[in-house]
Amino acid sequence: MMYSDIINLPHHISPDRKRMTNYERAAQFGAFKALTGYEDEIDEAARLTDSRPELSEDDINRLNDSFKRLKECIKSRPRVEFRQFVPDKYKPGGMVVKVFGKLRRIDEVGGFFILEDKRKIPIRDVVDISASQNER
Repeated sequence: MMYSDIINLPHHISPDRKRMTNYERAAQFGAFKALTGYEDEIDEAARLTDSRPELSEDDINRLNDSFKRLKECIKSRPRVEFRQFVPDKYKPGGMVVKVFGKLRRIDEVGGFFILEDKRKIPIRDVVDISASQNER
C-alpha cells in the first residue's frame, strides 16, 4: 500500500468514542517519568537538619532563672522571644526557630508555655528565653 492509495480516503470517525480535544491528544505524547517522586526523595535526602543543641550548665541555669522571672510576672502577660528546637518530622535532627508572642500562662504539668494566640511551646524544646525589657 502506498500513500497515494490512502490520501483521498475519508477520515474514520468512531461511533463508540467521542472525539479527543487537541489537549487530550497532546497529552498522549507528554514526557514519561518512570521514577515519579524520585526527585523529591533526592531533595529530601539532601536537606540538612541540625542536631539538638547541647546546653551547658550555665545555659541551664540561665533558662531556669528566666523561667522563674516569667512565673513572677505572668500576670502582666510579658512579650517573650523563645528559641525553640523543632524536631524534623522525617529525619533525625531538626532546627532552632525563634518564636515571639505574649505569654498567657505556663502549664507546668503538661510542660508548655502557652501564648496569647494559643500556640504551645514545649518547655523541653526551649533553648533560650528573653522577655521584653519594658515588661520584665
